[in-house]
Amino acid sequence: MIFDWILRGGTVIDGSGKEGFLADVGILDGKIAAVGDLSGAQAKSTLDVTGRLVTPGFIDIHRHADAALFREGFGDAELFQGLTTIVNGNCGLSIAPSGGAFQTDIFDYLTSVTGRPEEQMRTESMGSYLQAVKEQRLAVNIGMLTGGGTMRAQAAGFGVQRLDDVHYRRIHAAIEQALADGALGVSLGLGYAPECFYTTEELIRALAPLQNSGIPITVHMRQEGSGVEAALEEMIAVGKVLHTPVEISHLKSIGKANWHRSTPNMLRRMARARENGVEIFCDAYPYTAGSTQLIHILPPECQEGGLDALSENLRKPSFRAQIRRRMETGSDFENISLLVGWENIVASSVTRPENKIYEGRSIAEIAAMQQKDPFDCAFDLLADERCAVSMIDFITAEEDIAAILQDDTTCVISDATYPTEGLVHPRVYGTFVRLFERYVRAGVLPVCKAVQKVTGLPAARLRLSVKGRLQPGMDADINVFALEGLHEAGTYQEPRQLAQGMEHVFVAGEPAILHGKRRPSFCGKVLERVKF
Repeated sequence: MIFDWILRGGTVIDGSGKEGFLADVGILDGKIAAVGDLSGAQAKSTLDVTGRLVTPGFIDIHRHADAALFREGFGDAELFQGLTTIVNGNCGLSIAPSGGAFQTDIFDYLTSVTGRPEEQMRTESMGSYLQAVKEQRLAVNIGMLTGGGTMRAQAAGFGVQRLDDVHYRRIHAAIEQALADGALGVSLGLGYAPECFYTTEELIRALAPLQNSGIPITVHMRQEGSGVEAALEEMIAVGKVLHTPVEISHLKSIGKANWHRSTPNMLRRMARARENGVEIFCDAYPYTAGSTQLIHILPPECQEGGLDALSENLRKPSFRAQIRRRMETGSDFENISLLVGWENIVASSVTRPENKIYEGRSIAEIAAMQQKDPFDCAFDLLADERCAVSMIDFITAEEDIAAILQDDTTCVISDATYPTEGLVHPRVYGTFVRLFERYVRAGVLPVCKAVQKVTGLPAARLRLSVKGRLQPGMDADINVFALEGLHEAGTYQEPRQLAQGMEHVFVAGEPAILHGKRRPSFCGKVLERVKF
């Protein structure tokens, strides 16, 4: 046998969580063909990787690149941090399936997270969307979840809190069709409209097609602040009734009042639930700041009727006074301004040219510039922008992040959002090197466990059977790097900087990065759910 490539003399960390071992890796026809002593073997090309770590390509099961992957140059930010597979459509906010009467409303709602839809996208069904993705030159492998929020909005819009039988039938049909079209699972965004309007019983009814299916549900929970433990109990109950896996997306405890308390409680609650037969796990990103829509600071009931209605209401003194009173004291929703303060909420992207001077500034700073109260400042900005404002919010404690990462069952994700304009969160460019630079090199995690959290574990969660392990028969998605060479170059002020230190990155057996330089390789594939 003559291999296409042999990587000689590296330390293989195979994605299982086991310690690394010295071995050669042989690649043939896009697959890992051999791992071991290949000193007598021949190859068309060889790389001496002595002194380097050789790992499976990294997998991010939580990104929001549904629209961004159609943009010129997409994939560089991902490859340079070692990502070879990403999964979009998270937090209930998938760009597909989104046809029909409410399509424009859905697109408007998603813009501050996914960016504006691209012309070549076809979103009426998951099948048409995935076909459009297949027609792109893909630098990395792409999977999709079907968003529960999008499917509910397609069925009933944003103006209906209580659904009728017809709405549920539409949602059930949409779930079944999206899964048949290849979606890897269903994502929920219970902190966002319109899914925030579900009761627990209504949510279970909406998800009825998943009962006993084994199909994963990923969830941005109803609350991540003072009500986060109750929100977790809700999802444990949902997982128990539906008897299908549940992945808690970006587990966190927002606000100083909840730091160091809610996180260990939640980790214990999930462990007990697993002992009782509920398949529930979590993932996390290694940053104390998140990023989402600025409307997330408002009580969820404000979003009834969609963004146009909200923008109009925000100009009404009576409406503003009502929600201000709620935000000044309310603990029955994720009250971010109360939990962390206006100084920790940064407007990261806007659409109107006259508001560009506010990008990268906190609401407290903008209010001072405008000589306004912070509440009035935030309400005016949202109304002026038709709510299309993204924020970066500094919300969690470093010690809680470390505790979540040290749990053996936790995956690492980025939750990267892709607004078309303005600042992005540095996690778009740096999450996966940050994990190794900040947590492995500091001794928080052993390198073999960190690799498992971005390879074998996420592959198992979404049933990516030929990804995440460096062993014969698996896809030849491979990273080669020196631990001490990894560096996150991006910052909150200058985020759009490629990560450093990935020496070689292979996708489907072809080098996409070779000797630290990007090659014109587009070997990514669309990953679709395997039907049994």
